Amino acid sequence: MTTTLTKPSPAAEPKRARRSKSARAGGTMHAGPIAYTILVLFSIGSLFPLVWTAIAASRNNNRLAETPPPFWFGGNLFHNLDVAWNEANLGQAFLNTTIVAGISAVTIVVLSTIAGFAFAKLRFRGRNILMLTVIGTMMVPPQLSIIPLYMMVAKLNWADQLQAVIFPSLVSAFGVFFMRQYLIQALPDELIEAARVDGASSWRVVWHIVFPAARPAMAVLGMLMFVQAWNDFLWPFLVLTQTGNPTVQVALAGLGRGYTPDQSLIMAGALLGTLPLLLVFAIFGKQIVGGIMQGAVKG
Repeated sequence: MTTTLTKPSPAAEPKRARRSKSARAGGTMHAGPIAYTILVLFSIGSLFPLVWTAIAASRNNNRLAETPPPFWFGGNLFHNLDVAWNEANLGQAFLNTTIVAGISAVTIVVLSTIAGFAFAKLRFRGRNILMLTVIGTMMVPPQLSIIPLYMMVAKLNWADQLQAVIFPSLVSAFGVFFMRQYLIQALPDELIEAARVDGASSWRVVWHIVFPAARPAMAVLGMLMFVQAWNDFLWPFLVLTQTGNPTVQVALAGLGRGYTPDQSLIMAGALLGTLPLLLVFAIFGKQIVGGIMQGAVKG
């Protein structure tokens, strides 16, 4: 007599065991009410400065000086935005900042990827010392370079010209370090060796192997560098003028001046200067987050 052993159906398993098994197999995990509450609180805290900027931009200076301050929108938003746009010459400032931030971001991403590949995968004498030198430059305060940079700009007659802002920002030690750390894990040595066996040159390896493998990190680095260049204030303020070739931050520095600064006008300008960054992230945010996750899986 033979007995047949039947495997118990999944329905007979305890719910907790099925949940853990689903989680281990890559199933969807749902957050609890505490996690959602924490996320909502953090979201409100993150959005509050932007909402308050919009509220202040929709009021007048007298209302903002009252106690308690307003906590809802007024009727002067579009008027203040129009005044800020024309008074600060933000049309020219947006164009200049887009040029500066775009060129800086693209150049930093390309050069950092090439340098990061060299430090991560190539073997050459003095590699570690050079990498330590690059990291060491990140510890030097940027304010120490202002005087020699300004002297160079004055000798080249670049005052109030965009190249005075673009050229000092074409390379980034952080970008080199960031791409090096990413390519160490994301780019297998076997892939490079196979390309070498097929007769690929170094530039062909970079173009056909390194750039595709580093695309997620390049997207993240490009966004970070674009935002940094867009928000840069100190150096552009020193070499550019508000009536010549201002960037957004330089143009906003001249808003609301007077014996009593017009806070509503300043907030309106700050809101205009923030909207392009929000638009860029709204359009490319999904691709950037997806690139981060793709890079995490590859690593």
